[in-house]
Amino acid sequence: MAPPRSTAAPPNLPIPDPTAVDEFNLHLLHAASEGDLPLLKGLVRALEKSRRDPREVLDATREEGLGALHMAARIGSVPVCRYLVEEIRVDVDADGAESVTPLICAMFGGSLDTIRYLLDHGANPDKVIGDCFTPLHHAAGMGDREMVELLLTKGASVDSVSVSGTPLHIAAFRGQDEAMQVLLENNADHNKILPGIDTPLISAITASSVKCVKLLIEAGADVNDGLVPPLAAAADKGLTACLKCLLEAGADPNVPDPGDYSNLRRIEELKSLGVKSVKRNDYSTAATMYSMAMEHDPHDATLFWNRSLCWLRMGDGHNALQDALACREMRPGWPKACYRQGAALMLLKDYGGARDAFLDAAKLDPQSSEIKAALREAMNSLEISHGATKTT
Repeated sequence: MAPPRSTAAPPNLPIPDPTAVDEFNLHLLHAASEGDLPLLKGLVRALEKSRRDPREVLDATREEGLGALHMAARIGSVPVCRYLVEEIRVDVDADGAESVTPLICAMFGGSLDTIRYLLDHGANPDKVIGDCFTPLHHAAGMGDREMVELLLTKGASVDSVSVSGTPLHIAAFRGQDEAMQVLLENNADHNKILPGIDTPLISAITASSVKCVKLLIEAGADVNDGLVPPLAAAADKGLTACLKCLLEAGADPNVPDPGDYSNLRRIEELKSLGVKSVKRNDYSTAATMYSMAMEHDPHDATLFWNRSLCWLRMGDGHNALQDALACREMRPGWPKACYRQGAALMLLKDYGGARDAFLDAAKLDPQSSEIKAALREAMNSLEISHGATKTT
């Protein structure tokens, strides 16, 4: 019978000293990535003997952006995860490369036991990574029914929103009918429309998934709603089976094909989101919303005017000025465009240019107290800057 594995630090790695820290740390990660709990415990004891805090060392140690818990979770080693979480007290939601968490690593490793352990010990089922994707988005995209059920049981939000939509959108777009069924059973919004993202039904048609289309119709999806009419989408892809399902469910063949109306609707949705983002001082998101709206209507001066404000609030004078100039070119007689140009030039400390822009605005709207105040400020700043130049 083979002797039991030693739990002491390996002979080629004595109690770590400052010159051996990097090599020692890599051995810690290697032990976790192999699920070698005895070796990991031995290395931790060596750290303690050298009076180094194991948690601090493990929290700071990364390889390709992943820590020990990420690696143990990825291979599905519950014993190592338990040791790290319960004895070493590492952060169960620690961010790795691109904000990847141990829970996400466990999901890609496919170990339900590890996923369940992490969730039972505080892992956030709604923690976002990347473009606002939650664990449920990933599980839905993978089509893992049990994983989706487990996350929902542990409190995951069924309608969380990412740049690609809700988990139901993801399941539909990838044709994952089993994951979709679980989401629908848990009251996922089957008619959800987001800026630039159509309904889950349209996503299912895009995926050419008759099963997903049927599930959505059975759940009560509106067969006439969408930025693109479902019948038009199915006809465009030549999906006879989907067309039959839609018609049997009452889809109206006379709903207009996508055109000006759907485009205007999308623009108004994006504008509305931009306004809401500005109200909560989220200027980066607002600028993104206005940029997306510009893709549908590049000749709307108000979009440039609003985005210019966002750049100003974020301290980006150059982009603010470019948008203000574009706005003036489209609407040369609009005093607000001149005013926005002046504000951008003030931020860039071009007080002479700002004065001229505010003068143009004042000529177009001589009653505006806001323009008058801005003009006075520009002239005062110009005078002060000239005085400073003379003294130097």
